[in-house]
Amino acid sequence: ETEPLTSKKDVSDCSKGEDCKENGLLVRNPKSALRLVEDGNKVHPSQGDKGEAAQISNGYSGVQSSVPCNGEQQLMELEDRETWSKKIDFLLSVIGYAVDLGNVWRFPYICYQNGGGAFLIPYTIMALFGGIPLFYMELALGQYHRNGCISIWRKICPIFKGIGFAICVIDLYVASYYNTIMAWAFYYLISSFTAELPWTSCTNPWNTGNCTNYFSKDNVSWSLHSISPAEEFYTRQVLQVHRSNGLDDLGGISWQLTLCLLLIFTIVYFSIWKGVKTSGKVVWVTATFPYIILFILLVRGATLPGAWRGVLYYLKPDWQKLLATEVWVDAAAQIFFSLGPGFGVLLAYASYNKFHNNCYQDALVTSTVNCLTSFVSGFVIFTVLGYMAEMRNEDVSEVAKDTGPSLLFITYAEAIANMPASTFFAIIFFLMLLTLGLDSTFAGLEGVITGVLDEFPHVWGKRRELFVLGLTIVCFLGSLATLTFGGAYVVKLFEEYATGPAVLTVVFLEAVAVSWFYGITQFCNDVKEMLGSAPGWYWRVCWVAVSPLFLLFVTCSFLSHPPELRLFDYDYPYWTTVVGYCIGSSSIIFIPIYMVYRLVITPGTLKERILKSITPETATEIPFGDIRMNAV
Repeated sequence: ETEPLTSKKDVSDCSKGEDCKENGLLVRNPKSALRLVEDGNKVHPSQGDKGEAAQISNGYSGVQSSVPCNGEQQLMELEDRETWSKKIDFLLSVIGYAVDLGNVWRFPYICYQNGGGAFLIPYTIMALFGGIPLFYMELALGQYHRNGCISIWRKICPIFKGIGFAICVIDLYVASYYNTIMAWAFYYLISSFTAELPWTSCTNPWNTGNCTNYFSKDNVSWSLHSISPAEEFYTRQVLQVHRSNGLDDLGGISWQLTLCLLLIFTIVYFSIWKGVKTSGKVVWVTATFPYIILFILLVRGATLPGAWRGVLYYLKPDWQKLLATEVWVDAAAQIFFSLGPGFGVLLAYASYNKFHNNCYQDALVTSTVNCLTSFVSGFVIFTVLGYMAEMRNEDVSEVAKDTGPSLLFITYAEAIANMPASTFFAIIFFLMLLTLGLDSTFAGLEGVITGVLDEFPHVWGKRRELFVLGLTIVCFLGSLATLTFGGAYVVKLFEEYATGPAVLTVVFLEAVAVSWFYGITQFCNDVKEMLGSAPGWYWRVCWVAVSPLFLLFVTCSFLSHPPELRLFDYDYPYWTTVVGYCIGSSSIIFIPIYMVYRLVITPGTLKERILKSITPETATEIPFGDIRMNAV
C-alpha cells in the first residue's frame, strides 16, 4: 500500500491546476527515507500550498500535504505524541502492571498444588513458547503503530477492530471487581493502626462461639468446628457475608468498604488524569515499594520456627504430576494472566515509547522480573505457612487450604498478628497489597483511556481529564454490587468468568490477525524498522503457530471443564455458570458484530468487501522528529 517518492507514480498523476490523484501521510523508512502513503484523500493544491493538518490520534497531527507539481514537497511539523519522560518510567509501569496481587497469592498456590518444584518445568516452557512471545508482540505493535487498542486495527486489519471494543469492556469488568479487593486491603490497613490487631482475639462483637484462638497462652484444642479469629474478622466484619444468602440475595451495601473504594478511585484518578507523565512518576513508588516489603517479609519469614517445613512443601517435586493435563493447563493460564497480554495495556504503554526504543529488550527484562517475583513470593508465603503449621501442630497441607484472597486476608494476616512487632508488619504488608493493586489499576484504565482517545480524538483529545473522571465514576458505580454483603461472591464470579475465556479469545484472534492477515513478514519488517534487526525464526514460529495453539489449548480446556465455584460454605448454583458465560460473552460479542457491520458498510461485491476489510486503511505516521528532512 506504499509507493516510494522516487517511483514513477509519485507525481505523474498531478498536473498544474488539477487535483492530485494520490495523497497521504509522510512516513519514514530507515532504508528508503520517505515514502508517500495513500489514504484516499484528495486535495486541490497549487504551487506553494501547504497541507492542512488533521488530528488523527491522541497527541498527533497527521499531515495532508499536497504534492506541488514542480516536485517540491511542503512539510508541516507533526505534533509529537506524548512520550515517557524517562525509559525507566515505562519499565516500572509495565512491571507494576504485570506484577499484581495474583503473583502473591495465585502462583504459590498453583505451584504447590501442581507438583511443587516440578511445576516450574511446564511453567518455564509455557513462558518461553506462549507468554513471552505474546508479550513481545503487543509491545512491538503498540510502539510501531502508536495507537491504542481500538484505532490500531485500522493499520493492521480493520475487520478485527471489534477486538479493541471487547478489550475496553473486559477492562471495565476487571475494574469493577479488582479494586474491591484493594478496598478490603485498605480496610485491613486502617484496622492495623492499633496496639493489638483486631483479628487476634475472640472477644470482639463479631465473634461467635466457634472462635478459637490457638495462639493464646491457654491450652486450647483445635476442633473440627473451630474458626480462627482472623477468619471471623474477614468474613463477619470486613465482608459480612453472614448477612447474605448468596448471589440471589446479596443484601445491603457496606458503607465502610464503599468509603475505602471511593478513596482508592480518588487516588487512581489523580494518578492518571494527566497521562503517562504523571502515572510514570507515581509508579516509582507503587512499583518499587512492594519489592522492599517482599524482601523484609522474606527475611522475617525465614527466621520463624517451622519456616523450613513450608519451603519443603512449596518446592518438593512431584514428578508424576507432569503427566496430568491439568498441570500444563494451569501453567499456561498462570503465565498468560501473569504477563497480561490482551488487556490493551501493553499496546497503550508501548505507544508512548520513542520509535526506536528497544522493546525486545524491554519484553525480556519485564517478563523475567515478573516470573522471578512470582517465584520469590512463594517463599514469602510458604515460610509463614510453615510457621502456622508449627504453631497449630498440623501438616502444612491443612494450613494451606485457603486459596485466592483468603490466603492473604486470613492465613497470612493471622500469622502476622502473632509475630513480634505485629502492627508494623501488618501495616507494611497491607500497604504492599495496595501498591501492587494500584499500578495494575492505573494500567487497566490507561488501556481504555488511550484506546478511546486515539479513536475519538476530536471529541476527547483535549478533554482527557473530563473523560478520566467519567470513566472512574462509571467504574465506581459498576463496583457497587461487589460492595454488598454478598459482594465476595460477585468478585469470585467475575474473576472466573468475566475475564478468563474472554481475554484468551481476544489474544488468540489478535495473534491470528497479526500473523496471518497483517502478515508475519510485514510485522517482522516493522520490528526491523524500529530495532534495526528482524526477529529470528524462533519468534516467527511462536507468533505464527505455537502461541495461537497455546491459547487455543488453554481456551478449550477452560470451556470443556468450567470451574465449579465454591466460596466459604456457599456452593454456586448451576445458573451462575450460565450467568458467568453470558458476562464473558458480552465483551467478545463486539468482535463478530463489528465484522458484520464492517462488511455491510463497505461498498462492492462480497469478495471486494472482504478484501477491503482485511487490508490496512491507513499507514503508520511517525513523529516529525524522526523524519529525515534532507531526504526530500
